[in-house]
Amino acid sequence: MDKLKVSSSPQFHNGDSTFSVMWSVSLALLPSTIWGFIVFGLSSLWIVVVSILSALCGEYILNKIYKKNTLNDGSAFLTGLLIGMNMPPMMNGFAWLYVPIGASFFAIFIVKWAFGGLGNNWMNPALGGRVFVFFSWTKHMTLWKVPMTDAVTGATPLGAVKSGLLGYSGSASGPLDLLNEVSKDSVSYLDLFLGKIGGSIGEVSALLLLIGAIFLIIKKIIRWEIYVPYLVVFAVFIWIFDGNRFGSGYFSGDVLFHILSGGLILGVFFMATDMVTSPLTSKGMIIYGTGCGFLTFLFRIYGANPEGVSLAIIVMNIIVPLINRYTKPRLFGYVSDGGSNE
Repeated sequence: MDKLKVSSSPQFHNGDSTFSVMWSVSLALLPSTIWGFIVFGLSSLWIVVVSILSALCGEYILNKIYKKNTLNDGSAFLTGLLIGMNMPPMMNGFAWLYVPIGASFFAIFIVKWAFGGLGNNWMNPALGGRVFVFFSWTKHMTLWKVPMTDAVTGATPLGAVKSGLLGYSGSASGPLDLLNEVSKDSVSYLDLFLGKIGGSIGEVSALLLLIGAIFLIIKKIIRWEIYVPYLVVFAVFIWIFDGNRFGSGYFSGDVLFHILSGGLILGVFFMATDMVTSPLTSKGMIIYGTGCGFLTFLFRIYGANPEGVSLAIIVMNIIVPLINRYTKPRLFGYVSDGGSNE
């Protein structure tokens, strides 16, 4: 009788539940969120609160319509929290109210529930909400605040570098040198690491985001097959090609600057690893993480937008069904070396 290969599909429940996973991720995000409140002030707190309450309100309404009970599982709270963390820390007029409401409602009503609720959404709801309001109210989504002051700046570090390169004829050796040329204050790698820079509310402190990520890794909530290829591929392409923008040639890109800037750490560990919108198999996850890393590099360096993380993950979310189709394990009973099933 021919030998059979048993599929690697899950055979035992590991004890995790939607409730424990969602609230664990929210807990991991808490330190970086609180840091955002500290450095950006009360305006950032209200934006996050509005984002969370809007997401919970949308979830409550749809629970009533569909006669479900998912309000307490933590998924809507986490969506609202991630949306708030991806918002700029201040907005003019009443934009602090209607922009996060628009993002949360789009995430809950359109991305999540239009396809059947949790487990059926085709892309990360928080990313969908953020991208929706970014293109709907770009002016409000690109207004940044200088940490621990009331001053307003027109760009994040990535934005300042992107705009600074236009028509640039100086001698900066890399993005950090250029940033310090075009900005009034001196910025160091330590400032980027700790979060003493402009940016979205919850993305600025790489240190606190990494602490939260380590917590999730220890709890085995996020998979290395996604975040390791993502970071490695992104870093390699930055190292090879980014130096060309500054006249330094190939293999001279400033990897550390790009890893510590923008929403990369938040996206890599807390959004790309979303269980619903990432592939099912280890092989598929590696392909997915690799694609996220390459697209983030492509959008960030050669695209019009200085960031690129959100769009890269969303594009790969769309491709996940195709990845699953071609990386799914063989069914139990498959004959390894030809023949018929028995």
